[in-house]
Amino acid sequence: MIGWLLVALISCGGGGLSAADKEALWRGEAADCGPGLPDDQAAASLALGRAFLLNNQWPAGNFGYEYDWKTQVDSSDDNEVRQAGATWGLALILHDAPADDEVRQALLRALDFWRTQAVDLGERRLILYQGGRKGSTGTVALLSLAHIELLRSGAPLEPARRKQLEADLAGLLQTLLAQRTAAGGFHSYYDATGRAFGRPNPYADGEAVLALVKAARYAGHPHLLQLAVPWVQADYARNVTLARADNADSDTTKGYYQWSSMTWHELAGSTAADQGPWQEWLMELAVWMIDTHTTLRRRRNTSYAYEGIIPAYHHAKQLGDPRAAKFKCVIDQGMRKLTSWQVGHPLAVPYLASADPSDKRAWGGVQNIHNESPLRIDVTQHQMHAVILHRRYVTGGE
Repeated sequence: MIGWLLVALISCGGGGLSAADKEALWRGEAADCGPGLPDDQAAASLALGRAFLLNNQWPAGNFGYEYDWKTQVDSSDDNEVRQAGATWGLALILHDAPADDEVRQALLRALDFWRTQAVDLGERRLILYQGGRKGSTGTVALLSLAHIELLRSGAPLEPARRKQLEADLAGLLQTLLAQRTAAGGFHSYYDATGRAFGRPNPYADGEAVLALVKAARYAGHPHLLQLAVPWVQADYARNVTLARADNADSDTTKGYYQWSSMTWHELAGSTAADQGPWQEWLMELAVWMIDTHTTLRRRRNTSYAYEGIIPAYHHAKQLGDPRAAKFKCVIDQGMRKLTSWQVGHPLAVPYLASADPSDKRAWGGVQNIHNESPLRIDVTQHQMHAVILHRRYVTGGE
């Protein structure tokens, strides 16, 4: 095995590393990288996940939050941020396949639902989910991302509808800007008057900046890029540097991980590419996710990790960095394992054998662990995004 590793490392540009450095790269992986997830199996997974999201959307446009394929009963739980994330998931699928009219219609229906939850306050658009007294920064950020992916997708939109979506996005972005704290990060909540409150949390910090950077790059708000760059740098210091100094396997850094990784990936391809060590941060934190957070050893679904590791692999490969081989090995193992937790997939674990093929609510959903039957919308949504990235950067050759 060691000989193969050295060949892989040198082929990725690591010939100048010492033997000790090469060995040190390989700490958080299993011994055998395995067969990986071939593109046909990734495509089958995405088709199943697409069907799950469509079949778990209610007529109003929101989603069944969690469905148990064994009992065929819906959970009474709900979560507005994860509801918004499922909307973003549809938008990501549409951006990947803009001619998919069924997904386009479902996404427009979801966005119509969120318009019923919105309150306009001057230039700002607040979301008060199900008549609540407070709103979440994370919800606003994820809905911003859903609007951005739809507007940039190339999917057909009537001019009046496009204008409406652009105005809605502008209002959501104004709300995000108003949530920024003087000390860095974003207030987690706002009340019905628009007053921001609540300490920053790493999830909302990452989601908000990702939305601002993508709005700058793809949705006609270029001024947001230079505003976001110092915020990204400040939030890295708090959520990564200081958090890991306090705890090497920081929950804060874990919460920030995929959102910051996606942001750095965007910044590395932007006009701000030379304004920060975006690619190095992306690769270094992917190593942390593998070696310190030990993503391959986690019992529950870790598809969020691959929303960061796959972009890290893409940049490492582009740069000829020896970490590319490490990332590819982890992607091969992790994505295959997670795909085996998907109802109806050919790789599915034996526990899923008794799932009813006629149960459209279940088919394509992804379990949070290999032997528990509840299917939550956010688990499937994050995993489908990882599959899209896998097809783009791992099996697609970009």
